[in-house]
Amino acid sequence: MTSPAPFLVGVTGGIGSGKSTLCSFLARSGCEVFEADRVAKELQVTNAGVIEGMASLFGKDIYSKNESGALVLDRKRVAREVFSYPLKLGALNSLIHPEVRAEFMRFVQDARSRGKGIVILEAAILFESERSSDMDFIVVVAADEDIRLKRASARGRISVADIKKRMAMQWPQELLIKKSDYVLWNNGGKDELKHAATELISVLKDAAEKHSAGNR
Repeated sequence: MTSPAPFLVGVTGGIGSGKSTLCSFLARSGCEVFEADRVAKELQVTNAGVIEGMASLFGKDIYSKNESGALVLDRKRVAREVFSYPLKLGALNSLIHPEVRAEFMRFVQDARSRGKGIVILEAAILFESERSSDMDFIVVVAADEDIRLKRASARGRISVADIKKRMAMQWPQELLIKKSDYVLWNNGGKDELKHAATELISVLKDAAEKHSAGNR
């Protein structure tokens, strides 16, 4: 007997909102979590078509090889160029998003074969990539801008100026909230977020049950 299709939940939010931390809690609770941003980065050094497209878009010297011969992408240069030239960002997204979606659909089929009821798609640009239409339920993780900026800068990877530039290029938080089914405010610490994740799990299970009943 074929297992029913999993309940698909999109989790999104701006930089520093805490969506990745939330999804780690959801994974520990038994949800299958697909990290779109991580998969996109992997494809940039493993998928032949993506690699060719990246070289065409940014130049062949965007790649080098490490001591073991594996491809290394100059991610800082990619980030610098796409956030300075919006047309390049659009071209990059057009190259990556179809491949990520294909990987996600394979992930969903695998979860279904194992009888998993809830699959989470964690994606920073869920709406921009038009993957929201694949979802049964959408959660936005929100936080005040000053808190998001503090969290993102604490990682030490990019400057405050670059963080603000990235924030400006993402959809406004207010718009994400309007388009989502559930808003999880994350202005506190990890303990508060863990408690909120527990509440969210109950909401998702109820929503999944109603969705399943409606499809019978």
